[in-house]
This record gives sequence, C-alpha cells and structure tokens, in this order.
Amino acid sequence: MQTNTQNTQNTQRMRAAEDRERVPDVVVITGMSGSGRTQALHVFEDMGYFCIDNLPPRLILTLADLVGINTGVGRHLAVTCDLRSQGLFTEFAESIDQLRAHEFTCTVVFLDTSDEVLMRRYDENRRRHPLAAPGESLAHTIARERTLLAAVRTASDLVIDTSHLRIKDLRARLRRAFSELGDQQLMEVSVFSFGFKHGMPAEADLMVDVRFLPNPFYDPEMRPLTGNDQLVADFVLNNPTTEKFLDAWWGLLDVVMPGYVAEGKAHLSIGVGCTGGQHRSVAIASATASYLEKGGYHVSLSHRDLPLAGARTS
Repeated sequence: MQTNTQNTQNTQRMRAAEDRERVPDVVVITGMSGSGRTQALHVFEDMGYFCIDNLPPRLILTLADLVGINTGVGRHLAVTCDLRSQGLFTEFAESIDQLRAHEFTCTVVFLDTSDEVLMRRYDENRRRHPLAAPGESLAHTIARERTLLAAVRTASDLVIDTSHLRIKDLRARLRRAFSELGDQQLMEVSVFSFGFKHGMPAEADLMVDVRFLPNPFYDPEMRPLTGNDQLVADFVLNNPTTEKFLDAWWGLLDVVMPGYVAEGKAHLSIGVGCTGGQHRSVAIASATASYLEKGGYHVSLSHRDLPLAGARTS
C-alpha cells in the first residue's frame, strides 16, 4: 500500500511529465515595439531558455538545430523577432511552418499595447521609435507598425496585452505558461555561511547573525572542527536557545519566501553569520538549506569562510 509521501511523489512526477509535454521547444516573441519584448525575453532567460534577441526569422530553424533543442538536452529556445528585421520579417510565417515541419513544437507570443500607452512610454523614456522614418510622427509610426503586424497578431498562439500589466504580472503569466518548474523552483536560493571577522557580505538579501548562540569554539574538542561535523552540529542545533531561534526563523522564512516568489524574484541570497564562519553559522546555514529544500525551493549551499578557518574534520 502506498504511503502519502509516495502518492505525493507520484503526483509530482506526473505533473512534471505533463509540464514537459506542454512546454514548447521554441517560443517566438513578437509584437509592438515598446510592448515589453525585452522584459519577456529576460523572463525566459531566468527560466533557463537559450535566448536570442532580434533574430531574423529565417535563422530560427538553423539555431534550433545548432543548439539541439529537441534532441533531449532538456533546454528550450526563446527568440524575439520584430520589424527591425525589415524585409526578412515577411518570412515569419514560412519560418514557423518550417520549425513545425521539422518536428519542433513552437508557440508564437504576441505582445500588444494600446497606442496611448505606447505614446506615453516613448515620451517618458525619451526614445525614438526604432521604425520611425525621418520626419515621421510617433503616432504615424505606431499606426504603420500595427498595420504591418496585423496578420502576425492574428496567427499568434498567445496574445498578451501589456498596456496595464506590471512586469511581475507579465513574468508570472509567462512562467505559468512556459515553465516546467513551479514558481518556488524557479527562484534560485543561495544560502551561505560567513564570519563577521572576515567582512560583511554585500550580496545577501537576507542576513541573520547567530553570534548569540553558544559557541563550540570554547570547547577544546570542538574548536578544530566545523559546523559540518556531527559533534558540532548537535551541539549547536540541540540547544534550547537554538531550538527557540529556529522556530522563529522557520516562521519568518515561511512568511517571506512565498512573498519573494510572488514578486517574481529570480535569485535570493541568504547569509548566516557568526564570528569566524566555522561553527555556528555553518550548522545553521546547513539546517536552513535543508529546511528550504524540503519546502520545494531550489537551493545551493556554500560556506564562504571555511577555507580561512584551518579546521579539520572529525
């Protein structure tokens, strides 16, 4: 008889298989200039796609073959194609047909924005429209581009209006549609230990100071060891003060981590510091990484200052 854990694991495997089937080999991003194509491509980069900006349509198939997208490498391709390619853009539909004829699954995403919002964006950014002819007004350029893209918009698989869409909302929508991973797994979490005497870390988004915990350094047997050793880890973690702290620390993480995920944060760095970065911070950082992994986060663990400790292992 299967346990609840086995049932959960089986369900997760089935969902992962369904997601792999759902996510296309190639995503082509197109649409109005100023509608957010570059921001969209950054989202695909964060999801692990091989990304190219402003690729002439005739080169999509060549690139997909070159990278080996559908050969089991486990990676997908995302490109932007737009009217900056000028005459080559007329080959867009033919290029998409070629991809599918070569058994690549492909989704075309068209980003649209109202003329009013586009006018405001170009005005606020003090940017020239990339398609503007000498002496041509912005309004006329936008209207001309919209006419040229009408057929592509109609043929697209997904149209997203970004007129009133925040970046984080666009990110969430694209992740839901094109990622094999859940939102938690998409955020790279880096947990590391450090010693305050070796300098404060500049890269930490969250930092916790555990110098208030009992220090194994003052025990001659544990002094040359590290928080990776069971003797030290047990001393640090099985202490009433630590247990009380960890209850509060887990509670804080349970609140802030979903918030970072909801904001679409691509990378989160958590620093755990003690005096030398050898005992307490190492044990707490390891426990933190383990806790987050059990919560479904993609976590990497490192110990910044252990090489400076000159420690040995038991």
